[in-house]
Amino acid sequence: MMYVVAGIAILLTMGMALARMMAGPTLYDRILATNVFGTKTVLIIAVIGFLVGRPEFIDVAIVYALINFIGIVAILKFFEYGSFGSGSQDLAGKDKQPEEPR
Repeated sequence: MMYVVAGIAILLTMGMALARMMAGPTLYDRILATNVFGTKTVLIIAVIGFLVGRPEFIDVAIVYALINFIGIVAILKFFEYGSFGSGSQDLAGKDKQPEEPR
């Protein structure tokens, strides 16, 4: 019974995250709501696993959490820099100031 209540609460918060994704005034609000939705998906996978007696769903939830994290970082990088192709070595040189001679 407790897992059913937890599942319903998680589904309710997923609905609120979906509403924020649609209504978010800025891009970063929408990305944050997407991250929250992914996190709640991990929780609901775990709860469903315990409801049906399949604790190996935890492995699926962990893999989904890793994919969610990498995806959000990739989306943020894309919107910050405009592409996925720029490596960190290209970005590091742009911010450096030339050193003054001693």
